Amino acid sequence: MLKNLLLLDIETVPARSSFNNMDPDWQRLFCDKISKTVPEGTNPEESYRKKAGILAEFGRIICISTAFFHTDDEGHLHLKMKSIAGDDEVEILRIFTQLCEKIQQINPYFQFAGHNIREFDIPYIGRRMLINNLSLPACFQIQDRKPWELKMFDTLNWWKFGDHKNYVSLDLLAHVLGISSSKTDMDGSMVQDVYYVDNDLPRIVAYCERDVVVTANIILRFLQQPILKPENIAVVTV
Repeated sequence: MLKNLLLLDIETVPARSSFNNMDPDWQRLFCDKISKTVPEGTNPEESYRKKAGILAEFGRIICISTAFFHTDDEGHLHLKMKSIAGDDEVEILRIFTQLCEKIQQINPYFQFAGHNIREFDIPYIGRRMLINNLSLPACFQIQDRKPWELKMFDTLNWWKFGDHKNYVSLDLLAHVLGISSSKTDMDGSMVQDVYYVDNDLPRIVAYCERDVVVTANIILRFLQQPILKPENIAVVTV
């Protein structure tokens, strides 16, 4: 199973640095979008800070970190990671699409793996591809698929055990399974400030890669295999 997995995690930010930097039509549409989920009278600027980055219509992708398992000649398990990041979302998505198509040619049975990718990462990427007028690769042409036809190793879905009310964060799941946290110097709520205020994309990439490593170790725990040794984790450049 492990050899068929392409692990991924994305980092997203609001498409504009603040609510006031959107034109009036976008402001109106944003307020309408969140009107059913936030208390009446909530400050739109604060709502934009909290929610815009996780809404594909109002956010954008700045990093996609990917990884796959492989074994060496001695049978030791390794994780090889590659991140695609930058200010040009279209270029990020093009490179990611090329990667998916290349992997599918090599292994038609590959499937995505990650935490909450069914409800966040995969739909977000697909929506941003369409928004940017990019063709969907075959592995993203899943709009009409039934839930049981979607072949993904989603660690959140595994943890639910059929309990669809249950949600667990990656950090909490790692903690209960005895896996070191990825939230060392930042967490997801800090990404937009690190990007827009600190202008520190490498820090965001490192954080995204740590999430991928944590997810990989959770998968190994689920499969009752030893977690990865640090020396068996490698990052390659695009």
